[in-house]
Amino acid sequence: MKTGPDREVLTVYPYRSACPKSIWRSLISSARNEIVFAGYTNYFLWLEHPNLAKILKRKAEQGCKIRFLIGDPGSEVTRRREEVENVPLTVSTRIRITLSEIEQVRGVPGIEARFGDEHIAMSVFRFDSEMLVTPYLAKLVGHDSPMMHLRRYQDDGLFDRFGYHASELWSNGRNIWAESQTERADSASSG
Repeated sequence: MKTGPDREVLTVYPYRSACPKSIWRSLISSARNEIVFAGYTNYFLWLEHPNLAKILKRKAEQGCKIRFLIGDPGSEVTRRREEVENVPLTVSTRIRITLSEIEQVRGVPGIEARFGDEHIAMSVFRFDSEMLVTPYLAKLVGHDSPMMHLRRYQDDGLFDRFGYHASELWSNGRNIWAESQTERADSASSG
């Protein structure tokens, strides 16, 4: 039985893609208070979890706060990452797919979405007191990078540290939907 600071580490995976989909489904469905998807693209979520938008709407209606923090598809950070990854399905394309998918939950009370480019090197997915964390390695895409499954057991442990990281990034993020409203208003006034 673990008793030290590593007791919050439930499981590690050498690849995010090695984590069974059932773990993700279980974490999403069991979360009652808070879900945070702070992945740079969050693209894989829509592929691996059919009807995710409907599930998240229902959870929000039940009082669960849901946040998406994704990269800006037009940012310099995204462009540089595309050069590093050098894959046909670009980072900006994967982000745009997520933007299209989250349109289904736009306006649902309790669901928010922000752009933030500072989390390009790490994804943090929080489900109440459990968390999946993926630090990206060198030129690898997210599914090829390692992942840790954490559960909160102590103050200022790994869980709280990564939670702080995600909260700070969120506080510096820009509201995705407010930006798209401004863009639509600007194009309407110039057209």
